[in-house]
Amino acid sequence: MSKTAHSAAQAVNELARPLPRPRWAELSIPVLSFLGMLVAAYLTWIHWSGSKAFCAGIGDCLVVNTSRYAEVAGIPVALLGFGMYATLFGLSWYRRRVDLDRAVTLGLAIFGLSLMGVLYSAYLTYIELAVLHAICPWCVISAVLITLIFGFATRDVVTGAIGEEM
Repeated sequence: MSKTAHSAAQAVNELARPLPRPRWAELSIPVLSFLGMLVAAYLTWIHWSGSKAFCAGIGDCLVVNTSRYAEVAGIPVALLGFGMYATLFGLSWYRRRVDLDRAVTLGLAIFGLSLMGVLYSAYLTYIELAVLHAICPWCVISAVLITLIFGFATRDVVTGAIGEEM
């Protein structure tokens, strides 16, 4: 192989190799998912207990959390959100400990699940604003968290970023 061809092959290999992520980026999805689990657990407890949510005078959590849109087939949307965040947490934590092929697959799963979460969150935000004319600050926090998770997942898929230990 000529020196030029060898150099070109090395350049292609360098471009094809996934980029290492900084430590803060590696922990971003698990941390954000854990925070999402806390918010969703709180909203699930509010839904089932009938307690009044702490909204600090911002918005109307009661209207949102007791509306017909707060359940899907009798299951609180907040509980579905908890399941989503718990799954994202588990996938992202496990992803840090597997080989490259599995890490790429898990990255795509995180991307897909977070995309579905963003889309459903956008739908629920539309319902809050256009149908219920009430906003739940906790729901807004959840929407921001899933959007951030989606942003990090998108970055990982686009750049091919993986954990540094891989």
